[in-house]
Amino acid sequence: MSLKKLGLPLMIVSLASLLLLMMRFPGAYLESALRGLAIWWDVLFPSLFPFFIISEVMLGFGIVHLFGTLLDPLMKPLFRIPGSGGFVAAMGYVSGYPIGAKLTAKLWEQNMVTRDEGERLVAFTTSSDPIFLIGAVSVGFFHDPKMAVILAISHYGGGFLIGLLMRFHGSRQSHSSAPSSGSAQSPQGRKERRGRIRRAFAAMHRARMEDGRAIGEMLRQAVESSLKLIIVVGGLVVFFSVFLELLTQAGVMKNLYFALEYLLKAAGFPASLSEALVGGLFEVTLGARSAGEAAASIPLPFKAAAAAFILSWGGLSVHAQIASILHATNLRYLPFMFARLIHAVLAAGLVLFLWNPVMGRILPAPAFQQALPDPGFAWAPGGFADRIAYFCLLIGFVTAASFIWSLVRSLWRKLYAGR
Repeated sequence: MSLKKLGLPLMIVSLASLLLLMMRFPGAYLESALRGLAIWWDVLFPSLFPFFIISEVMLGFGIVHLFGTLLDPLMKPLFRIPGSGGFVAAMGYVSGYPIGAKLTAKLWEQNMVTRDEGERLVAFTTSSDPIFLIGAVSVGFFHDPKMAVILAISHYGGGFLIGLLMRFHGSRQSHSSAPSSGSAQSPQGRKERRGRIRRAFAAMHRARMEDGRAIGEMLRQAVESSLKLIIVVGGLVVFFSVFLELLTQAGVMKNLYFALEYLLKAAGFPASLSEALVGGLFEVTLGARSAGEAAASIPLPFKAAAAAFILSWGGLSVHAQIASILHATNLRYLPFMFARLIHAVLAAGLVLFLWNPVMGRILPAPAFQQALPDPGFAWAPGGFADRIAYFCLLIGFVTAASFIWSLVRSLWRKLYAGR
């Protein structure tokens, strides 16, 4: 019997087993469900829902087409994606998972990216947001905001490297066929290079006219689609919270810890990090917290490397969210999964490689491990202004880099043609 035919019976057996565990441990099941629901309501809903709506409205107004024209000279040579991918990258890195996948799916629906381009884009724009990395992980779990430096360098630097690696994914002839994406190869782009800003606003205006929806209708549809997606995200968070707790109650997690300890010992890592890594395999918040609160005998660089691995992998809960978004498109999940795994390994390696050069100048002594009281998961997602500020900075940086890159290419072509 093929694996495809075995899939349905295995799924039925797994769900029946999960149902039996729910009946066996009703108290733990209810507590874990309420805990997952609290995380969704207190953290994910207020932090993600506004950005879901904003991104929908921006697509309707043609903002993506504007940035697509401005960022095209940078995004295509580096990542082999259209310039609109720069907007997706900025929103994804500021807002965190799964914003990057949601916007990529929207670009695919509007024929602004092909399947290969969409798979490249979603692979390196899925990341943790800076507020969670700084507020929850560095301050809440590691009790030291300075840890945000090495975690940010490894996590976002690893994402940039994944973008460069993913440019080799897919066919070399793959290219977006949408003229509205602001390609520099359009007839307007050949007339004069100095009018890029004017062409960007013209592309935005054309996209708005083609959309044609009234502002009220656009906002209503944005709220409706965003509400559907945030409910799916919440359901997956609650499900994986229950799933992980039931496996713990049944003793399955202990066996996973025991198996991973041998692998960690063989690789030269502390075996006691197995609990954090197994937890992070399923849910990023639980795994990062376990890494930060691991035994004091574990060297801090290894704790940070484990946290970077978990943040970059994202957890199966995030993977399920991404898979549910990609299901409505022809974008495949497997390239995303392999990219997450490579990103996780790269991020952990960057932490260990850069620890002494970066953190040796920031952390003066072992005082970074002061026994501060555990605030629990007290991170409040009220940093909407911070997210907007991060987004503006990222967009400004990428736009400036795009103009500089375009100028360098233009000068290089003139020098090369003059020879």
